[in-house]
Amino acid sequence: MKFKAGDKVTVIDDSFSGTVKSYKKDGSVAIITTEGFELLFSEAELLMNNNSEIGSFFAGKSLSAVIKEKETPGKYKPKPSILAEKKSRKENVVIEIDLHIEKLVRNKKGMSNYDILTLQMDTARHHVEYAIKNRIPRVVFIHGVGEGVLKSELDYLLGRYEQVTFGDANYQKYGLGATEVYIKQNPGR
Repeated sequence: MKFKAGDKVTVIDDSFSGTVKSYKKDGSVAIITTEGFELLFSEAELLMNNNSEIGSFFAGKSLSAVIKEKETPGKYKPKPSILAEKKSRKENVVIEIDLHIEKLVRNKKGMSNYDILTLQMDTARHHVEYAIKNRIPRVVFIHGVGEGVLKSELDYLLGRYEQVTFGDANYQKYGLGATEVYIKQNPGR
């Protein structure tokens, strides 16, 4: 099945839904979740939200027939590569948030430095709390080098969360202008 930009999709075996941003020839699909995060999935992990696709899987079959078909040797075999990909995707989910003001608003005209910093910090706070709530283990904030005001404010914000540790992100990938946040999944233990 080919997805196209704008299609509404739901992720199988997960609680994500969103809108297709792009479809790649290798079968991977970039979606923007309803919370505003961009995530990459394989085509096999997504369903269109039009409900007719779900119904077509089971059209004309009883539940017992579907179960029997799945149990028949050779008839239903999940691809091992997909299973391995799912495990690594879960473990390696990294949300990247670019806090440059040009990425957050269309036009910054008329915004004071205080307004810009407030918007950047509100965005960072929202994403950290979303990651904690949804048990996403890593978040990377791209803040740039500049004078270091945003980085110091970000460090102060992150220091207030008990279950969060943070440090400079991978230099080869992000340079000096990024902070990687690690969220401890069991903070009380």
